[in-house]
Amino acid sequence: FKKSILMTERTIPEQNLMNLLSREVLTLYTLDEKPEDRSEENVVIQIFDLVAKYPAILAYSINAARHSFQNATLSIRNPRKDLTTAENFLYMLKGEKYTQLEAEILDLALVLHAEHGGGNNSTFTTRVVSSAGTDTYAAISAAIGSLKGIYHGGANKKVMEMMDHLKENIEDWTDKQEIADYILKILKKEVFDGYGKIYGFGHAVYTLSDPRAQLLREKASELAQAKGKEKEFTLYKNLEEVVPKVFAEYKGRDKILCANVDFYSGFVYSNIGLSREIFTPIFSMARMAGWCAHRLEEINHSSKRIIRPAYNNVTSRKDYTPLEKRKTRIKSKPVV
Repeated sequence: FKKSILMTERTIPEQNLMNLLSREVLTLYTLDEKPEDRSEENVVIQIFDLVAKYPAILAYSINAARHSFQNATLSIRNPRKDLTTAENFLYMLKGEKYTQLEAEILDLALVLHAEHGGGNNSTFTTRVVSSAGTDTYAAISAAIGSLKGIYHGGANKKVMEMMDHLKENIEDWTDKQEIADYILKILKKEVFDGYGKIYGFGHAVYTLSDPRAQLLREKASELAQAKGKEKEFTLYKNLEEVVPKVFAEYKGRDKILCANVDFYSGFVYSNIGLSREIFTPIFSMARMAGWCAHRLEEINHSSKRIIRPAYNNVTSRKDYTPLEKRKTRIKSKPVV
């Protein structure tokens, strides 16, 4: 298994870790003696195998990618039976250079990101692809492709980009009025990326508060004290207080805009010593358990009908135009 993963990376290097992970999950198909067996018993074996192996796959992939593209030393450490999943991941990634607090926070983050209802894009992708009757590895590979999207799994990276911008442009991180004034500029699309969005705030399901963010904030506070990042953490807390008020005043409505789990996860990951390019891959490690649970339910406990959305045509009726009368903007090249 390990040799197969490392050989895949060395022979076909991939700079984007999510694409690499998707390919490596498909590699597991070739190592499975019954990859197309969709019985409940076999799917349970497959998903337990995936949940157990995926943290090692991710750690090996990160080290292999750093070796291929950053000329880093290729360090391969076998997981240890005396360590938890979070501890093992940090050990395989960094050796003994992690603290118990860092492992506890990573463990909490993995639990909080595992699942929250099933309506998110990657989980729905798992169910759609599974409903077609495909194998476990193809379904999970598709979910990884969905999570790769910048509007889904890449949200915490966007929060960090926004925080970098705020730290550069707000002089006093304790001045709530200065913070409010700058947030208003972002909403008006005058600064930052021009989209008028405050990243890390708002959620389709958690409209009053995000309990995941509340739990992560508590541990993030402990981590900030341990790392000497209290000043930066104060900026996060002030933003969490200021943003909803500024948003409500600017939009002219009473919609509650709460901080979501992405708001603190990037802060946590970066202070654990994890680089930004692996934020989304870590999200996939957390989400694996949720994807697999939905896969099992879709295969064995649903109506076993393929999921297909309905589309309504919103255009007006158009008359058919013969091909020779159509105006084409692109002239086809002659076949040589």
